[in-house]
Amino acid sequence: MAVITPTTAPADDDTEALLRQHTILGRIINFARRKPLGTIGLIIVMLFAVAGICADWIAPFDPEENDFASMMVAPGIDHILGTDQFGRDIFSRLVYGARTAMIVGFGAAVGGGIIGMVLGVTSAYFGGWFDLVLQRIFDILMAFPLIILALAVVSVFGTGVFNVVIAITIPLVPRCGRVVRASALAVRQIPYVDAARALGFGHARIVLCHMVPNVLAPFLILLSAFVGQAILAEASLSYLGLGVQEPVAAWGLMLQGSAEDYATTAPWIAIFPGLAIVLTVLGASLFGDALRDAIDPKLRDR
Repeated sequence: MAVITPTTAPADDDTEALLRQHTILGRIINFARRKPLGTIGLIIVMLFAVAGICADWIAPFDPEENDFASMMVAPGIDHILGTDQFGRDIFSRLVYGARTAMIVGFGAAVGGGIIGMVLGVTSAYFGGWFDLVLQRIFDILMAFPLIILALAVVSVFGTGVFNVVIAITIPLVPRCGRVVRASALAVRQIPYVDAARALGFGHARIVLCHMVPNVLAPFLILLSAFVGQAILAEASLSYLGLGVQEPVAAWGLMLQGSAEDYATTAPWIAIFPGLAIVLTVLGASLFGDALRDAIDPKLRDR
C-alpha cells in the first residue's frame, strides 16, 4: 500500500511571499512597482534634498562669490551651468538654493501640517462653541489665497528664511485643519473614544493617543502636497523681493530680473532655476497623488 505524503512547499512559498509584502522593504517595492510616477516624483524630491544637505561638498564654487571677470559665461567645462550677471556659478547657487527650498518647503509643510492636524482633531473632539469659533477663524484665513496671506505676514514680520517659513506656515494651518477635522469627526463617533473617556483618560491623551493616529492617512497626503506648495510660495516671495534676500542663494531670487533683462543674451540664468522649481513641485505633486491612491482604500485597487 503506497503512502502519499502531502507537499507543503507551495503553501510555505505563499506564506513567505505574503510576509515579504508586509515588510517595510516589501511595501516600498510594491509601491514602486504599482506607482512608478509617484516613485519618480519621490526620487526627484529626495535628490534635491540630498543636494541641499551636501551642498558644501557638491558645489564647486562659493555661491556668494562675485567674479566680474566671468560675468554671463555660457555653460562649459569651467562652469557647467554658466554664470550669472555677477559672475557667480549658477550650479553652485542651484545646489545651495535647494537647501533653502527644502528648509522652507519641509519646515512650512511640517509646521503647518502638525499645527493644523492638532487643531482639527481638537476641534472635532470638543465641538460646541470651540469648534464653531475655530472653524470661523479657518474660514477667514482660507478666504485669502496662500500667496496673498503670505505676503501680508511677511510685510509684518519682515524678510528672511525664518520669517518666510512662518509666513507660509500660517496659511497652511487652516487648509490642513479643515480636512483633518472631517476625518476626526468620524473617528469621534467610534465607541473606543467613549470607552477611553469612561476610563478616566484626560482629553490630551484621548486626542493625541487615540484620535491623531487614526487621521494620519489624510495628514500624510496633505503633507506631501504642502511641500510643493511651500516651495512654490517661497520662490514667488523671493522673486517679488519679499522672501529670501541677497546674498543667500534661492531659486526665486535667481529668477529676479533675469528673465526680462537677460532672456536673449544669457537665457541660462533663468532657465536652470526655473527648471529646478518645476521639477521639485512636479515631483512633490506626483508623489502626493500616488500616496493618496495607495492609502485611500477606494483607489487602492484601481
